[in-house]
Amino acid sequence: MENYNSRAREIRRRKRRRRVIRNRIIFGCVLILLVVGIVFLVKWLSGGSSDTGNTSTPAASEANASGGSTEGNTDNGSEVGTTAEAAGSWQAVLAEADIHCKQYNYDKAIELIKGVSGYEGIPELADAISRYEAEKAKAVPYDKMSEITHVFYHTLVIDGSVTFHLSDKNKVRDYNQVMTTIDEFNKITQEMYDRGFVLVDIHDIAHLEKQADGTEKMVWGTIYLPEGKTPFVLSQDDVSYYEYMEGDGFANRLVIDENGGITNEIDQPDGSVVTGSYDMVPLIEDFIREHPDFSYRGARGIIALTGYNGILGYRTAPKYGDPSDSSYKPEYAKYNVEEERQKATAVAARMKELGWQFASHSWGHKDYGALSFDKFKTDAQKWEDQVEPLLGGNVDTIIFPFGADLGEGSWRGYDHSDSIRQKYQHLDGLGFDYYCPVDGAQYWTQMKDGYFRQGRRNLDGIRMWWAVSGYKDTLSDLFDSNKVFDKTRPTPVENL
Repeated sequence: MENYNSRAREIRRRKRRRRVIRNRIIFGCVLILLVVGIVFLVKWLSGGSSDTGNTSTPAASEANASGGSTEGNTDNGSEVGTTAEAAGSWQAVLAEADIHCKQYNYDKAIELIKGVSGYEGIPELADAISRYEAEKAKAVPYDKMSEITHVFYHTLVIDGSVTFHLSDKNKVRDYNQVMTTIDEFNKITQEMYDRGFVLVDIHDIAHLEKQADGTEKMVWGTIYLPEGKTPFVLSQDDVSYYEYMEGDGFANRLVIDENGGITNEIDQPDGSVVTGSYDMVPLIEDFIREHPDFSYRGARGIIALTGYNGILGYRTAPKYGDPSDSSYKPEYAKYNVEEERQKATAVAARMKELGWQFASHSWGHKDYGALSFDKFKTDAQKWEDQVEPLLGGNVDTIIFPFGADLGEGSWRGYDHSDSIRQKYQHLDGLGFDYYCPVDGAQYWTQMKDGYFRQGRRNLDGIRMWWAVSGYKDTLSDLFDSNKVFDKTRPTPVENL
């Protein structure tokens, strides 16, 4: 009897195990069917995606990497949105639309979402439109367009312990006065962001508009920002990485990285190359990637270029490939000028796609106000012939070297004297509409029918030293110089 009971219990245990296994199989099958059904439903709602696991596209990845539209400040959102939709990824469209919204381009964000087929039936997209419309309602026209400040830098010092301790004391004094260190730049950028400053394109402030009689007239633009936000323009001079700066603690050139972004290269004494964010352009790209709302509709800064040493760190001037040139040096034999020009052109094109603007800084870094008209014309033509083609043409901004202008009293307007008018008319004929001298005031603008002028403020060693030494503080509206000033600087900072 006992053996019989034991066998019966064993049989019951086996039956229970079979039921458990059968139930698990049934449950697994049901779960698989449920997952398949959900996947099919998502595919149907998103327009028939062939890869529901793919939530990004090259266009969206590029937008995220640059912190904005893949065409910078150009209005290409529809094309990008269409590409993402064709790939079946409304999530990528949503990601890009969110960036547009953060950058105050609410209409573009809404347009992107509405470009997705069946967006009304996707809760995330319907919610996004409501969010964008709510943010748009908070934006108001900025009411002080003539009071927008314009700040600028020179090439950034990577390591003050190198640059400010060179054996050439004249170089040290010059660098100490007009340069800004990376540490200072990053602190200034962060503090300006914390205070609500937003980077805008100078063309957002004023632009030429066709009149009823067919002529063009410069008119004020309209910038829509939430209360508490303040627009500003950014520029950088001499982004040529001059020969005389080599080995002094600066980057050597701008390049396109493996992700399509812009970064720097530094040549090492042993022949190796270090890559990273060592100057304004990649540092601003990094910052906008983290803080898209620092850029108004994808705006970046203005890069002012000379031509006598080439541009962007590439030796593009004719002298580098012409042994008969009076400025030629034997060491120039290492350069292939055509290759240098091709590289510079590619970098400039990518920068423009990201939203960067370019400006003439004269060809030879000349004071246009002090030059005779003939020498002025010669220099301006060299820039037109040797530099502008590398930038894709149509450069409409001139940033004057030495903070000068077109002559004594030119602040009154370019009709102030015959010599000033003559130079202005020549530049106007070359296509320049925006003119930027240096002015230490918080803001200075001048609007005429044919041009717009904006003074620029130098955020450099001498200005910060004035503030920290108690002489005068002209930068307090932007940042606290005492928190920013780099302690590796020699003091006092001399005004040369």
